[in-house]
Amino acid sequence: MTIPLFRQAKEKQTKLVVVTAYDYAMARLVDAAGVDAILVGDSLGMVVQGHATPLPVTMGHMVYHTQMVARARPRSLLIADMPFLSYHLSPRQAIRNAGRLIRAGAQAVKLEGGVAMYETIAALVRAEIPVMGHVGMTPQAVHRFGGFKVQRDVTTLLADAKAVAEAGAFSLVIECVPADAAAAITRSVGVPTIGIGAGRGCDGQVLVLHDLLGLQDHLRPKFVKRYADVGEQVRMAVEQYAREVRSSDFPGKEHSFS
Repeated sequence: MTIPLFRQAKEKQTKLVVVTAYDYAMARLVDAAGVDAILVGDSLGMVVQGHATPLPVTMGHMVYHTQMVARARPRSLLIADMPFLSYHLSPRQAIRNAGRLIRAGAQAVKLEGGVAMYETIAALVRAEIPVMGHVGMTPQAVHRFGGFKVQRDVTTLLADAKAVAEAGAFSLVIECVPADAAAAITRSVGVPTIGIGAGRGCDGQVLVLHDLLGLQDHLRPKFVKRYADVGEQVRMAVEQYAREVRSSDFPGKEHSFS
């Protein structure tokens, strides 16, 4: 998958599949499943590091996890999130930090914001760094929103989405937006829209891997469909291992050297 092929999916009306991954092992698995893009999201702050928001994630964290995913050599497009305050000060700062992610193995970066990020996105594109935008409920603005809340101001949403596309982004994420508004945005921009909690009218969908696999229970957003309960399988497997160790059933002769 390449940036041009990703963009062409909108013209061909082919739905795009995006999923997060944060390490080598999971990247290999999701890539083998045939997804179109892997997002190394700053959501790792919540599902890997255990924070309440993605705000504590640093550039160092993002570079580290991007390197791990890149080692899987995925055929999928590899996109890395720019964390909080890594691109807000100036376009120069954004280029410098985005370059670190590209050097780590990403093919594109994702950043949050609409109209306010026009110049930053344009500067990154001029520096030959592909950009995925992100509008709607932007998690790095969680305190301004007063929590992870659905965004319903259609005028602002449309203006933000058009600004992202006009600045040169090759696609954009629409998060936690009413389905009809997300569909209207999708019709109004010439780049693929990737929805999360934004209905089926988008050009594709993205989910956090830990959510769709049931690897964590403390967060259950309405927009998540759980496709497996891997967390319960892990717990049961480890419980069985513990029982067999305590009963001396493991290791057996077949697991021992003579």
